[in-house]
Amino acid sequence: MSAPANGLDQRRAALDAADEAYVHATVVRAQSPTSAWPGADAVVLADGSMEGFVGGQCAESSVRAAALNCLDSGEPLLLRILPEDGDDFPDSPGAQTVVNPCLSGGAIELFLAPRLPSRAIVVIGQTPIAQAVVALAESVRFSARLEEKLPAEVGGVAAVIVSSHGGAEAEAIQAALDAGVGFVGLVASRRRGAAVLDELDLDDADLAKVHTPVGLDIGAETPAEIALSILASVVREIRVDGLAATPGSPSTGPSAPPSAIDPICGMTVVAAPPTAALEVDGETHWFCNPGCREQFAEQAGVELEPGASP
Repeated sequence: MSAPANGLDQRRAALDAADEAYVHATVVRAQSPTSAWPGADAVVLADGSMEGFVGGQCAESSVRAAALNCLDSGEPLLLRILPEDGDDFPDSPGAQTVVNPCLSGGAIELFLAPRLPSRAIVVIGQTPIAQAVVALAESVRFSARLEEKLPAEVGGVAAVIVSSHGGAEAEAIQAALDAGVGFVGLVASRRRGAAVLDELDLDDADLAKVHTPVGLDIGAETPAEIALSILASVVREIRVDGLAATPGSPSTGPSAPPSAIDPICGMTVVAAPPTAALEVDGETHWFCNPGCREQFAEQAGVELEPGASP
C-alpha cells in the first residue's frame, strides 16, 4: 500500500503526465502519540486507494473518505483528525474536524490538495484564432486540440469552438449539439453567425448552447486576445453556470466508491478495498480498522478465519 519514500514524487509526476485525478495529502501538524510526522504525504486516487503514508489505519480511513469529497468538490481542504479527548489540539478555523475514537491519543492535521485532470476543448479549424486558443488553453488547465471536424468520440469535451472562417460551420455546430456538448462557440461576425443559426433552425434549448460571436467582450483584436476572450467565456460557463463535460469525461475518472458507517466506532469510511470488511448474513459491513472488524465479529458471533484478509 505504501509507496517508497523516494518514489511518491515520481508517482505524482506519472499521474500528472497521465492526466489522472488524485488528491495529495500532506501532514502539516502532528501531536504525539501518532505514527505520522509533519511532511509525511500520500496520494489518494479516484477509486479510493491510497499510496504513501499519513498515519495508521484509523487516520488513513478518515483521509481516504475526505479526499474523495475533495475530488468531488474540486476544493482543497484542511483536515483535522482528533481523538475523542482531543481538546488540547490547537484550533484551526475553517478546517474540517473529524473525531476518530479509534486513534491512540495523538492527533494530526493534513492539507488535502485535489489535482483534477484537464477539461477538453475541441477546436474546429486551422485559423490563427484556432491556433491561439490551443496555445493558450493549457495555461488554464484545458486540453485543447485542433480538428478538421468533430471526432466520433467526444467523451469529456467541455466545449467545441468552430473557427474555420466559413467552411462547414453549420455541420460542425449541429454535430457538437447532437453529441451533447454544452458549449458551442462560433468565431464569426454577428451577421454571419446569425445566418448560420438561421440555417440550422435550432430549438431554444440548443440555441442557448451556441455562442456567436463567441467570447466575452473585452475589446479583443488580435488572435491571442480573441482566444483569451473565448477561453474566459468557457471558464465562466463552467465556474458560474455549472457547464459540465460530455459523458465519459476524463475529469471525473472512475466512479468514486460509496461511503459507509463503521458500526462499531461510527466513523465514515470508504466502502471499497482495502477498507476492512466483513459479510454477515449477506450484508457487507465496513470498518475503519481490523480492530473494529474483530469487535463486530465477536458481537455478531462470527468466527474470523485465521489469516483472512481484512
